[in-house]
Amino acid sequence: SPPIQPFMLPQQFHSPAPLPQANAAATAQAQPAQTTSPAPAPAAEPAPAPAKPSNVIEVKSPMVGTFYRAPAPGAEPFVKIGDRVRKGQVLCIIEAMKLMNEIEAENDGTIVDILADNAQPVEFGEALFYIEPAS
Repeated sequence: SPPIQPFMLPQQFHSPAPLPQANAAATAQAQPAQTTSPAPAPAAEPAPAPAKPSNVIEVKSPMVGTFYRAPAPGAEPFVKIGDRVRKGQVLCIIEAMKLMNEIEAENDGTIVDILADNAQPVEFGEALFYIEPAS
């Protein structure tokens, strides 16, 4: 039987030849020294959340996900500012990992503010609504 020949890669797969070091030194001397540019301005900090009124209950996101005010695109939102809500009433949906999670009111009251924007991501513990408790 013929001897086993070593496997050879085509030329295109071989590592490229090293650059000549003499040319690199000459090129470095020919280029002018670079001037330092001023540091970029720091990114603007996000606007602080609106101040929480003292007499309201804060409804927070129980998970990371996407906030939706309505059950479907083009549908009426679950709640609007000024709406009276009852304990257990659906306030919004948070989509997490393709699951739609209904967020319900934990107390009776009136919606004072809606802090999250529709179809935008929300973080765990982020304030979504302010509800003034029913008296």
